[in-house]
Amino acid sequence: MNSPAPRTTDRTTGDPRADRNHPRRGTRRARRAALPLTAVLAATALALSACGTSDTADEAGATLSASGEPEKKGGIVLQQPREKPDLTLTDTEGKKYDLVKETKGQPTLLYFGYTNCPDACPLMMSNLAVAKSKLTREQQKKLKVVFVTSDPKRDTTKRLDKWLRMQDADFLGLTGDFDTIQAAAQSVNVALEPPYKKKNGDIVSTHGKELLVFSPKDDRGHVLYTEKDATPEVLEKDLPKLIKGQNP
Repeated sequence: MNSPAPRTTDRTTGDPRADRNHPRRGTRRARRAALPLTAVLAATALALSACGTSDTADEAGATLSASGEPEKKGGIVLQQPREKPDLTLTDTEGKKYDLVKETKGQPTLLYFGYTNCPDACPLMMSNLAVAKSKLTREQQKKLKVVFVTSDPKRDTTKRLDKWLRMQDADFLGLTGDFDTIQAAAQSVNVALEPPYKKKNGDIVSTHGKELLVFSPKDDRGHVLYTEKDATPEVLEKDLPKLIKGQNP
């Protein structure tokens, strides 16, 4: 009497009759292969979310963990420094302000946001204010913190001045033509889209959350902080070095 042929069980389906060349296995392989592309597309969409980030950590050359996140908290040293935007806007006193000229040779922190921002913008400015307060008076005098509005229609000079004074009276606010501001943001790879009104009447401004640091040595942006990395503790530790033109 002949013994029955041994049964081969497919680990995926559990079907004893399944063959490795079964068409369903090919479909599953295709689906698994497509997942990375789906993840990339999802990340791209998030990069332009309301009050969202441009996700430039990868571009900056940060060391990433298996999860795709930077392995350590702190500033990201850019492999390709960014030129300071050639930008002339209006400051909170109603005067023209030439960013390149006025901040030449000074450590400058640049952030794009808006005063009606519900979370990222006030948090970033608050963290900076706390960290700055820990510096010596001499260090504080050297540091320039520049906040450029992404919502110039609502962020008038008076509104910017009042909002920034709640954080630090020395923080500089700039407003002006949106197209000019958008071009400046894009020149340093920060996402910025025109504000729009939702069905419920709320106005949303889509902008990147990156904080750019320009060195006093060459006036170029060598360091970037993401929203989650710019904590008061990290900034307090890094600012003395940044003020000297050193990397964190």
